[in-house]
Amino acid sequence: MDYSKIAKSVIENVGGQENIISAVHCATRLRLRLKDYNKVNEDKITDIDQVKGVFLANDQYQIILGSGTVNLVTDEVLKQTHLSTNTNTEEPKAAKEGNPIMRFVKVLSDIFVPIIPAIVAGGLLMGINNVLTANGLFVAGKSLIDIMPEFAGVASFINLCANAPFTFLPVLIGFSATKKFGGNPYLGAAMGMIMVHPELLNAYSLASAEAIPTWNWFGLEVQSIGYQGTVLPVLMVSWILANLEKRLHRITPSWLDNLTTPLLSILITSVLTFLFVGPAMRTVGDWLAYGLSWMYSSLGFIGGAIFGLLYAPITITGMHHSFSAIETQLIAAAQTTGGSFIFPTASMNNVAQGAAVLAVLFITKDEKLKSICSASGISALLGITEPAMFGVTLKLKYPFYAAIIGSAVGSAWIAGTHTLALAMGAAGLPGFISIAPQSWVNFFIGLGISMATSFILTLVFTKHQANKEKQTKEQQPQTTETTDAIEEQAQENVIEQAQNNTVYAPFAGTVKPLDQCGDEAFASKAMGDGFVITPTDNNFYSPVTGEVSFIFPTRHALGLQTENGTQMLIHIGMDTVNLEGKPFEMFIKQGDKVQAGQLLGRVDFEQIKVAGLSIETPVVITNKPLATPVNASDVNAGQQILTLE
Repeated sequence: MDYSKIAKSVIENVGGQENIISAVHCATRLRLRLKDYNKVNEDKITDIDQVKGVFLANDQYQIILGSGTVNLVTDEVLKQTHLSTNTNTEEPKAAKEGNPIMRFVKVLSDIFVPIIPAIVAGGLLMGINNVLTANGLFVAGKSLIDIMPEFAGVASFINLCANAPFTFLPVLIGFSATKKFGGNPYLGAAMGMIMVHPELLNAYSLASAEAIPTWNWFGLEVQSIGYQGTVLPVLMVSWILANLEKRLHRITPSWLDNLTTPLLSILITSVLTFLFVGPAMRTVGDWLAYGLSWMYSSLGFIGGAIFGLLYAPITITGMHHSFSAIETQLIAAAQTTGGSFIFPTASMNNVAQGAAVLAVLFITKDEKLKSICSASGISALLGITEPAMFGVTLKLKYPFYAAIIGSAVGSAWIAGTHTLALAMGAAGLPGFISIAPQSWVNFFIGLGISMATSFILTLVFTKHQANKEKQTKEQQPQTTETTDAIEEQAQENVIEQAQNNTVYAPFAGTVKPLDQCGDEAFASKAMGDGFVITPTDNNFYSPVTGEVSFIFPTRHALGLQTENGTQMLIHIGMDTVNLEGKPFEMFIKQGDKVQAGQLLGRVDFEQIKVAGLSIETPVVITNKPLATPVNASDVNAGQQILTLE
């Protein structure tokens, strides 16, 4: 696979190197911030090998490439554009003024995505340790290391490796968050180290501690408790540290800056951490984790079904990244919370998406879609759903509906059986390793329920939709260009006797000279003279007798040529190319002979208005001057508008 070629194609079709502000990636997507998103050629990007889908969200043009591939393509994009993953650029104004919730979610996403591999590695190792140490998993009343003591040392080592990312989580978050907030990430890591220093009372031992150690600061008793496994305290501390550092840089003389700014940043932030910020945010984090756990447990299978139904829509917005903070807190406090319900729900959602895609693979005859389904379906079953959602289920709609229902049913089972995760990992078929061993059976039953429901409903919904479309075609034959009924309807004509060199109104509506068009390109008459009409009826008719010279793929514009060589462009609405042909229905095709006044098609102008676009329709004669001027007036379809020389 030529990753360099893929990267080159991506760069060319997003407007070139000069249009790219920054390029980063997550688990499956290349995320590009661009200067002008109108320069993107989306059709050509989706045709690039390995591209499984594209979409625009959170001021990022996101190209889905899949796990593994995305890393290599991103490296090539950075290499060819001479950009850096640390490129520090001003965020666009639109991004700064966006929805506050989405901005907050984006911040959490940017902080947690880089450290997810470390957390997942720790989670999977924790799952392996669970297999080795769980009582009754293989033999009643005994664990694997009880049966084979020679594995005790291995289990102890694996447990150490598994706990490290969670024990020292504030170091990871401190580095990532401080960097995101614009501070020195190494100071952030140092602050995280201070929060988990061995001389502090370990946070995991707080509940069993006989006495809490304190410092005496000039008569003030300050608790010396660590923040192992916490999230919210270090997020707030990182924000304070970064802003304090930036302020000190501005006011400190350059000859003192390198000496005093790090010193004061760390010292002041540390004092604030142990006096106020740490205890307050620890309490908030505990309340949040316990509150969600209580709600989930209290609502039982109903709460699970609701969360499972909403998980995929939440993933589309990117808000699922904010769950990392909550989930980490739940797992860190598993002794009191029992574990995390988020991971099992994510697993139900992921396998449901995968099953829906495999159902599409089973029924589709489109070879390109089959290729996308085979890769993205397996990926979703293993825990990565973006290629499946954005490449298949969302585009086809009904598989997405089937998948979220499957996720809801499986999650209801998981909630009803109190199946919880003790670690983070790959949320899919391999996810059992992160589940408490005594709940493995219920977890697999939930996976089976989710997959079966999603697969069957995809088949049912697709068949229902096919039958519905077939009935629509039978009841409304004018929507199929190849039927005799449409050919007969296309003969409908609103002009009894057409005259040569005469142009008639294609719509009923209000006519104005072309220079009064709201679009400057048409008003300038750079393409030719003519008129503009604001339609009041959905039917449109041929303004001349001649031949259909072309129809745009999106059906928003067409060309006509008369027998004497007059060429004409009809452009229905402004910027309607972006509607991808949805409001337009054509009863003719390129090369057809048409008569003046003949019905050519229909337009749903309400759909265009809802999209916020103009319905003004220019009719431009591109190669001949007008013999008579155009007068502003209200006209009926087929009414004479002008004559040509």
